[in-house]
Amino acid sequence: MEQLVHSAWSMIPFGLMLLMIAVGPLVVEHWWESNRNKLIVSMILGIPVAICLIMGGMVHELEHQLFFDYVPFIILLLALFVITGGIHFEGDLKAKPIVNTGILGLGWILASFMGTTGAAMLLIRPLIETNKQRDYKVHTILFFIALVANCGGLLTPLGDPPLFMLFLRGAHFTWFMHLAPEWAFTGLILLMLYFCIDTYYYKKEHWTSLSADAREATPMVITGKINFIYLLGVVLAVAFVNEGTIPVMGEEDAHLWLKYLREIVLVSLTLLSIYTTRKQVREDNKFTWAPIIEVAVLFLGIFTTMTPALAYLKAHAADLGFTHVWQFYYSTGALSAFLDNTPTAVAFHGVASGLPESLAAADAGVVTGMFGDTSFVAGINEVLLKAISIAAVMFGSLTYIGNGPNFMVKAIAEESGIKMPSFFGYMLKFSLIILLPVFILVQLIFL
Repeated sequence: MEQLVHSAWSMIPFGLMLLMIAVGPLVVEHWWESNRNKLIVSMILGIPVAICLIMGGMVHELEHQLFFDYVPFIILLLALFVITGGIHFEGDLKAKPIVNTGILGLGWILASFMGTTGAAMLLIRPLIETNKQRDYKVHTILFFIALVANCGGLLTPLGDPPLFMLFLRGAHFTWFMHLAPEWAFTGLILLMLYFCIDTYYYKKEHWTSLSADAREATPMVITGKINFIYLLGVVLAVAFVNEGTIPVMGEEDAHLWLKYLREIVLVSLTLLSIYTTRKQVREDNKFTWAPIIEVAVLFLGIFTTMTPALAYLKAHAADLGFTHVWQFYYSTGALSAFLDNTPTAVAFHGVASGLPESLAAADAGVVTGMFGDTSFVAGINEVLLKAISIAAVMFGSLTYIGNGPNFMVKAIAEESGIKMPSFFGYMLKFSLIILLPVFILVQLIFL
């Protein structure tokens, strides 16, 4: 059993789990919509792996993966989901290019501090309401997916789940601010492209559409403002309630409440949001528990099946041939686009952490030689961590399945009568011709 756990065969359940997440919505759409069926898949793949790990002497690894990775991960997402779900924007602004660009820019900035899902769900309905009188609006939703649901969430561990997992592995909260140049470069280019494209389509609008847009405009109103205080609490809890600022939290014999102090604070803020936000606010946001339940049941299977896969990747990292930054960047990006960016980021962190230090710091352009002295963050070369972080967050926008909010935004847009491109249409008409060239420029300039 121990031999099986440490072999390449142990990666099969993890691969099947990711494959099911990728193809489930496309092949068995109605069956996959049920969270119960997702839980069944997680149990069928996860329970045998857990039994093998226990019998193979990897109880500690499984315990750490579930209790110190999965639990904090789900509690943070729950807090962001509930708190942002208690904030409602309502209004109908004039859908001029500068206004639409402003909304996208606001969401791009907010994504790093309330999560890409939170920012996307907060602003997608006001954006659609603002543009409801316009004939040309599909491009606005596409850029919204890229900027708000993905690329904006690069500056903090709150921005996107893969960054939080890297935070749990030792990257400091403020380290992600080092990605500000890449974040700004990508965001500003996409915002400028969007403004030019929207200006072009705005000039093509029929005068009756623009007249109706001006006539029906109403001011923007925000309800549930108290949740901004709770959101600030989440930021402060993740930034300061951790082993870095409270060392006793990391001691092996620390009380359970100390080890989970951050999670206790986050749960408290979540409960405060539930009990102090008017029910009508969440109803206006069409708030349901289904999305967070979906994440919880899927990632239970992911984190369980990931355990032996990570151990194998770390043990055999030097044999995989990953010795250049661009390999980590594009491999992480490709898998993030078609599978799921959180386990992808964790997997490539495992590969990077398994590289011999002499290889990770080699000269002649291998990994980071061109940058001189090598520094390590979260147990891996800092430049590799940058490549993995950037690719995991940004490349999630290349397909509808690359990041959770993508499909949610698409569904809300279609409910509002906007005809969105198909899965492959999205790639051929938008992501491959607009987003991918920008991401390639990021790699060429910054990595």
